[in-house]
Amino acid sequence: MNTPHPVLIIGGGPVGLTAANLLAARGIPLVLIERNPSTSDEAKAISLDDESLRTLEAAGLAERVLDIVVPGTGTRYYDRKGRPLLHARGPQPYRLGYPFKNQFAQPELERVLLDALKSRPEADIRFATELLALDEQPEGSATVARLRPTGSDSDTVETLTASWVLACDGGRSTVRDLLGIGMTGTSHQEVWLVADTTGDHHDERYGMHHGTPDRPTVIVPGRGGRCRYEFMLKPGEGEKGVEPDSETVRRLVAPYRVLTEDQVERCTAYTFNAVVADRWRDGRVLLLGDAAHMMPPFAGQGLNSGVRDAANLAWKIDEVWRGRADQRLLDTYEAERRPHATAMVRFSERLGDVVMTTDRRRALLRDVTVRTLQRTAPGRRYLSEMRFRPIARHRAGLVVGDHPLTGTQLPQPRVLVPPSLHPRLLDEVLGDGLALLGVNVPDAAWTLFDAPQWHAMNLHRVDIVLNDRLPQPDGPRPAVADADGRLEAALRAAANRFVLVKPDRYIAAVMGPDNIPAVGALLRELAA
Repeated sequence: MNTPHPVLIIGGGPVGLTAANLLAARGIPLVLIERNPSTSDEAKAISLDDESLRTLEAAGLAERVLDIVVPGTGTRYYDRKGRPLLHARGPQPYRLGYPFKNQFAQPELERVLLDALKSRPEADIRFATELLALDEQPEGSATVARLRPTGSDSDTVETLTASWVLACDGGRSTVRDLLGIGMTGTSHQEVWLVADTTGDHHDERYGMHHGTPDRPTVIVPGRGGRCRYEFMLKPGEGEKGVEPDSETVRRLVAPYRVLTEDQVERCTAYTFNAVVADRWRDGRVLLLGDAAHMMPPFAGQGLNSGVRDAANLAWKIDEVWRGRADQRLLDTYEAERRPHATAMVRFSERLGDVVMTTDRRRALLRDVTVRTLQRTAPGRRYLSEMRFRPIARHRAGLVVGDHPLTGTQLPQPRVLVPPSLHPRLLDEVLGDGLALLGVNVPDAAWTLFDAPQWHAMNLHRVDIVLNDRLPQPDGPRPAVADADGRLEAALRAAANRFVLVKPDRYIAAVMGPDNIPAVGALLRELAA
């Protein structure tokens, strides 16, 4: 059997580097190209959520990334007069094993991801390299990319044959342009100034959104005296893509601190888009991150949505590349990710319209509404736990059935693992493929999974023991028990059933004897 060609990743930003690390951790050979000579030093993303850290854990990178983040406590919103209005901390902070929101500096994150990738023999990393063209082979078995050193002449063109191409090349995606894929949505004209500063006195572990109509402002403290300031500019104060003058920066920051010129690490003026690519797959090419969707920054979900894309796609590329699954499995990528990414784009847009409004009447209505909601316990939970945010749930793709847990993300509590019974994170036990969990089911029930389709696609079987019982160290399968009640809370609704969990930790199905055949039929259809 011929060895498949490597995967080609276009773009060396955080999404491309995350996808590359996930694939390399699975032993998939890859080539990553980036048109710039090094990682970015621009002021971009600044917040990583718990789901992104869980994904980086799957690549063995969580601990290294935790070294450069501030484990945050959500976002504090201020009203039209500068008074505290709401502190939104998000859901249970360690629901997925990590803090819910974490501040970071994107240049530092990119360096950590790149350093990790350099240590992986599967990765061929080529900076200062640009893509010229993509041509799918007639039989559709591979794609030929034409590459050259950035800015050089056509005599230095190289051809590279790739099994799959992951376009992680951002909002100005070359791949998307080459394929003629449009984007649908809205381009906003408001210009924002963003400045990353050093020597700052802010030590809060939360972002601050000041909803004053005269000057909507965002302040996000970071590590070691770093702080991000963002200000909506008024007409005549600046324009997109033009670096603001130092006097304007100092004037805007002055109400919060005295700023010297050498304390500005980077500064730019930008506008934002709320758009989604019209399609995310074209033959053997798939779009991820900003190449597939761009959103306003107010929910802090632009980068995190791209990391979700990488987590969803990496394991599917692995299964198809190794011949364990048909390439139709890759069609489930857009089916699973597009609805939530689109919802998050729209939510980020609406949130900005409300929180960062310049309309005084709308600001008054916002403040009165929030204060009224907080007078009731349900209202306080709705706001403080951010229940207004779109929930990531797969309703199409690799999902079967209508159980309440189907399509949702499996939480990651700590579990007890024999023989030592030392608490460990659940993902450490689930393996890197599909996991079949038997939740308080008898040994005899496992015989329902003796059919061939249940032995395909790298399926890992685990017994889940609830009701404060000890897992047996000598059972036929690995077994884990609840460490602190969180596993019981997560899977109580699936007691006495089987749960099929995808490698990105979303639940594909919750099965009793009646619907096991339907799930098996879907796996058989997707198997190579």
